[in-house]
Amino acid sequence: MWQLFQFPLCPFSRKVRLLLGEKGVGYDLVRESPWLRRDEFLDMNPAGQTPVVAGEGGITLIHSQAICEYFEETCPRPPMIVGSATERAEIRRLVALFDETVHNEVVAPLMSERMLKRIVLRTSPDAKALREAMKIANTHLDYVDWLLDHRRWLAGAVLSLADLAAAAQISVADYLGGIDWRGHERTKEWYAALKSRPSFRPLLSERMEIVTPPPHYDKVDF
Repeated sequence: MWQLFQFPLCPFSRKVRLLLGEKGVGYDLVRESPWLRRDEFLDMNPAGQTPVVAGEGGITLIHSQAICEYFEETCPRPPMIVGSATERAEIRRLVALFDETVHNEVVAPLMSERMLKRIVLRTSPDAKALREAMKIANTHLDYVDWLLDHRRWLAGAVLSLADLAAAAQISVADYLGGIDWRGHERTKEWYAALKSRPSFRPLLSERMEIVTPPPHYDKVDF
């Protein structure tokens, strides 16, 4: 059985969990708080970042995209990086947009201010930083609205890793109260459809200590 080292609000672990859920791959969750810098975890991943997947045959997999690509190759059904070379490139472009730009501009600041400052530093969040992250989040949701005005799913006609990566980042931002859904009906409908999938439901029931999500967070009809 695979083991997935993660903590509840790690968006990259969420991306991996969504992919494994869609593919029906079994795994056990292992709680890892990377800010504690445990020696045993650093031995597995010197970068000290989640997720890490370990298990079968002594394999250790590091970095969410490498993990997703591994299971895409070894468990090809249903495919999550699908289509022509051009279509697969678009999926990977969008995955990078959410994993890098949206994470760095929106999710990481929200996690720093509303999670790490409370759990690790025991200090109050910076209201200005929160407002800026929420403002940028709104701009990114405008782009998601645009994509969904032209496509059934973010990268095209079928569900793909792009949708899972986007939902993983957005779900963490939403948990931390950083998403204003007003004026984003297309994105809201898309996100509600993802929240209703069996792969997503376990995420909605998990909670991070001290940090409480808004009331709508775990509701499909929100």
